Amino acid sequence: MDIKHLQYFIEVSKFNSFSRAADSLFITQPTISKMIKGLETELGVTLFDRSRKQLVLTDAGKIILEQAKLIDKAFNNLEMKLDNMTGLKSGHIRIGLPPIFNAHELLRIAGMFHEQYPGITFQFEEAGSKKIEEEVANNLLDVGVIVLSTKNDQFEHFEFMEEELKLVLHPTHPLAHHDVVNLADLKDESFIVFNKEFTLNDLIINSCNEAGFTPRIISESGHLHFIEEMVLNKFGVSLLPESVCGKLSNNVISIRVANPSIKSSLAIIWAKNQYMSYAAKEWLQFTMERLSLGFRE
Repeated sequence: MDIKHLQYFIEVSKFNSFSRAADSLFITQPTISKMIKGLETELGVTLFDRSRKQLVLTDAGKIILEQAKLIDKAFNNLEMKLDNMTGLKSGHIRIGLPPIFNAHELLRIAGMFHEQYPGITFQFEEAGSKKIEEEVANNLLDVGVIVLSTKNDQFEHFEFMEEELKLVLHPTHPLAHHDVVNLADLKDESFIVFNKEFTLNDLIINSCNEAGFTPRIISESGHLHFIEEMVLNKFGVSLLPESVCGKLSNNVISIRVANPSIKSSLAIIWAKNQYMSYAAKEWLQFTMERLSLGFRE
């Protein structure tokens, strides 16, 4: 059974005439008569009483007409929704963002996208890079912004920012007056870091190991505000991306780290060989183009 069979049946029942229905549909009367006969054969019932001067629906025809109208309406709704989706009049995009990322510019670009496609909705989820990777891989998020790790075989990625981590400490700390601090000089410090859901955690530990020591971590958190409060209360020091340091209050000091410096790369990731919605694809392309311009829009 084809949807056109039902649509032609609806049209014949509307006019109670094969010839008038054929004229309305711009097809020949034999074509529509043959199609209705085929529908009757397939369903095993007679749809019209043809013994009278004008076609009249049989009892079976009335039941099938009622259902045919519902099917036709559902089909038209389906076509409309598909048109809206492919035309980006509707859609939903799920984006993961880490709290260590200053999302101001990305949200500005998302706002530009929303102006162009107001029917598309957004879901933003804040989590560590490892959690974001997991949810993108499991199709719980369409895309995610992460601190790029070396293990990215599951994902396509677009790297858009590289920055150094800076030492964050209390203004009364003995190192606070330095312009730059060697990483090895921090071997006796107490560290407050993001928890193990964050790739930044691994980056800091590995960098400290390369500098000849294992960092003494006294606290881990998933919240930037808590880390800042711990530093303010002299629990220890932290290492945070430069862009994040700009979000902190003037009550803490941030200093360059050298020998070695610690660099982190931010990237947008999406799963390889996995379906991505029309809306998410368009947002991704839109965003990458503007990030490539360095936010000059």
